[in-house]
Amino acid sequence: MMGLLEGMGTKTEVEATLRGEDLFLDIMGDKEGILIGKHGRTLESLQFLFNRMVNKQLKEGARVYIDVNGYKAKRADSLTKMAARLGERVKRAEKALTIGPFNSHDRRIIHLALKEDPALETESLGEGEMKRIRIISKSQTP
Repeated sequence: MMGLLEGMGTKTEVEATLRGEDLFLDIMGDKEGILIGKHGRTLESLQFLFNRMVNKQLKEGARVYIDVNGYKAKRADSLTKMAARLGERVKRAEKALTIGPFNSHDRRIIHLALKEDPALETESLGEGEMKRIRIISKSQTP
């Protein structure tokens, strides 16, 4: 992991925590933008690659989760606030709104953020990994 990070031209420290069978890697350092990428796509790819490398070495399927300078918590907070804002807009206008595309992790955060609102429902649209989300006012549904 350190060789890969150094190859990307970053100076980092990695803190590893084992929780059950899952390995959590917290990367702290400079040039976080290079490691995170646009909307976390580089970080998602790093996590995918590292999962493949680890699981090739191990017989059982362990999950590896990677975060950079607390990005994932900040992203979840940002998505939750955005979902609430857009949900209010949909309720006021009583008109559905389609947003995205988002990866599965981000979609889950948005769906959960709006799940408890009795006036709204959400649905994923599209095929493949990156899908859009439609936020619908329940007063619109038949």
